[in-house]
Amino acid sequence: MPSHLPYRVTTQTGEVIDFEFDLHPDTGSAMRVNQLLNAVLHTLDREIRVLGETSNGDVLQALAMALAARARMIHAPVAQTTELARDLVTEALRGGSAAKAEGGLTGHG
Repeated sequence: MPSHLPYRVTTQTGEVIDFEFDLHPDTGSAMRVNQLLNAVLHTLDREIRVLGETSNGDVLQALAMALAARARMIHAPVAQTTELARDLVTEALRGGSAAKAEGGLTGHG
């Protein structure tokens, strides 16, 4: 199982951002993670085009709430799934070490 997931996004303005996400040791399938990430981002882009002007804060809040809801849907102790979700988000934000294709660091998308 690979320990990293390289990922590239292109923003609506054409900015290319490359990521090197660390995968959790218990990841079942890097390919499935990649497919789900693609589906989530494409769905967000499609919905925002339909909804019209949507703030970045609203998008992030909805994603955070979706993560909380999904974590609670797992049949496991709430404290355990909460900790896992928090750890995964922290690692993704850190490990995303998002870098523009040109090589510079970025903190926005």
